[in-house]
Amino acid sequence: MLLLCWRDVGHPQGGGSETYLQRIGAQLAASGVDVTLRTARYRGAPRREVVDSVTIDRVGGPYTVYVFAMFAMIAARLGFGPLRHVRPDVVIDTQNGIPFLARLVFGRRAVVLVHHCHREQWPVAGPVLSRVGWFVESRLSPRVHRGSQYVTVSLPSARDLTDLGVDHAAVAVVRNGVDLAPADTLTAPRSATPTVAVLSRLVPHKQIEDVLDAVARLLPEIPDLRLEVLGGGWWDDKLVAHADRLGITGAVTFHGHVDERTKHEVLQRCWVHVLPSRKEGWALAVIEAAQHAVPTVGYRSSGGLTDSIVDGVTGVLVDDLDDLVASLDQLLGDHVQREQLGLKAQVRSGEFSWRLSADAMRTVLDAVVDGRRVSGLV
Repeated sequence: MLLLCWRDVGHPQGGGSETYLQRIGAQLAASGVDVTLRTARYRGAPRREVVDSVTIDRVGGPYTVYVFAMFAMIAARLGFGPLRHVRPDVVIDTQNGIPFLARLVFGRRAVVLVHHCHREQWPVAGPVLSRVGWFVESRLSPRVHRGSQYVTVSLPSARDLTDLGVDHAAVAVVRNGVDLAPADTLTAPRSATPTVAVLSRLVPHKQIEDVLDAVARLLPEIPDLRLEVLGGGWWDDKLVAHADRLGITGAVTFHGHVDERTKHEVLQRCWVHVLPSRKEGWALAVIEAAQHAVPTVGYRSSGGLTDSIVDGVTGVLVDDLDDLVASLDQLLGDHVQREQLGLKAQVRSGEFSWRLSADAMRTVLDAVVDGRRVSGLV
């Protein structure tokens, strides 16, 4: 199996989509599948390494990774180049806005993996690149991949794909698994004071500013309120400056990119998790927080959160910033409601594992090898 993705899980800007590919790839490799991941290089990363039995081959940068991968795939079909020893029965082409167009080289053996559509995110790329990117994602890719098997991670993302013209009979949903939290972090006490967590990459479409604005509005009535921001990204300085303008620097801790243990230790201390993203495919952070019985508040319009959060059961979906502030205020002040949502979220988190996700993906890939297509939730 050949995996194609613009980043890998070790990339400084890697997130849930990269984790998804690595974890499922590792599970399939453990079952005897030969798995190679082709991705971009980044500072400090080796050209080639093996991580959890997945061979990672890194060439190119954020954009040239697509060009180099295409040349490598064509060369491999001709028997030379860095991928010449990779003889894939199936290829997973991860479309993070832009596909690798593996279909042109491997035909219907190429499966298109789409976590979510990027219509709301393209504007940050600038007026020209955003138009080109959205044209490729919404018009070119569906035409090139007509008849191909698609995989996505949530039912809302599946609906978005069909809205772009992808045949619903070719869209399979394989949800995220989750890494188990260290057992000892699950028994640590909550913070004695109201504490809110945000677990996210720090990029514009995650809209972390909304959480900062919410904290600024709630501080006058909840003076001991704390916000813990877990994650890094190129928008970090902008958010620190925004917190400073709001006068809430003393109430906010920007942890940056942290290790797994630190992440779970901080989540365990928190009362509520907030994810104000403009767009999500699934939102792995929701389930990671749920393991600690921490409910999530997020935007209904994000798409994927309507799948990862059961509204009013494992968390709360809101429609705008005012609604977010009101719901956050309500949860922080209502211990019983917060505990009920958190416990139900924790129970639901037990339904997800990378083993189950890998088994579902294997079902789809076996069908592709046999010339069949799979649709719906697997």
